[in-house]
Amino acid sequence: MPYLIDGHNLVPHIPGIHLSDLDDEIALIQILQRFANKRRSTIEVYFDHAQATQARSQKHGLVKAVFVRQTSTADDAIKARLSRLGSGAKNWTVVSSDREILVEARSYQSSVLTAPKFAGLLREQLSGSQDEGDKNEVPDQSNLEVDYWLDQFSRD
Repeated sequence: MPYLIDGHNLVPHIPGIHLSDLDDEIALIQILQRFANKRRSTIEVYFDHAQATQARSQKHGLVKAVFVRQTSTADDAIKARLSRLGSGAKNWTVVSSDREILVEARSYQSSVLTAPKFAGLLREQLSGSQDEGDKNEVPDQSNLEVDYWLDQFSRD
C-alpha cells in the first residue's frame, strides 16, 4: 500500500533526527527509502517551509519527496493530493498527527496512521535489516545528500 506522509510530523518521532538538523529531510528520506524497498511500497513525503528556490519534488527510487514552498503547507499539499487521487485515495495510507489531515484522509476512505505509530512501524520493519557484516562499514553519501550540500554552498 502506498503512503502519503507529512515529513515534519514524522521527524520528531525518529530517533537521531531532529527538526533543527540541517539535513533532517535527507535523513528521513534515506530511512523511508529503506522502508519502501523492504515493503515494496511507494511513498510520497511532504515537507513544508521550503525556500522559493528549493520548492520542488524529487524522485528517489520508491520515495517521492515534495518540498512545498513557504506560501503553502504540507497539509495543504496532502489535501490537494488526496483530492487528485479521488476514489483512488482509498488505496493509500496517510501518515500525520494533524487531526484535520486525518479527518480529510478518512473522508476519502484512506487508511490513516499517526506519526508515532508509523515511526514504530519503521523501527519494527528496519530493525535487523542491516547484515552483521555491514554494521562497521561507513555508508556512502547518497546523491540526494550531495545535491543538498552543493545547493547549500552554491548560494550567494
